[in-house]
Amino acid sequence: MTTHIDLLIIVAKTAILVLGGSITYYALRAYGRTGDRSLRALGIGFGIVTVGALVGGVSHQIIGTDLAVGIAVNSLLTAVGFAVIIYSLYVE
Repeated sequence: MTTHIDLLIIVAKTAILVLGGSITYYALRAYGRTGDRSLRALGIGFGIVTVGALVGGVSHQIIGTDLAVGIAVNSLLTAVGFAVIIYSLYVE
């Protein structure tokens, strides 16, 4: 049975997937138009953050792992994604 907190997690992860996917799409589309490597790195960074949220949510809601495992996976991929985003701000 789905509790209120589970429903909140599902709604939040869905919003992250839609919004993060949109940012990723537009950043990579801009890269395709301009060829600017920083836009490619930005798209990849946001893609990693988005996938982290998806994998974290799926691991808990569908696979049934402990919530802490989902949070750990999400946090790790978010950190990696943010590192790539920071890199995108410095690449020329």
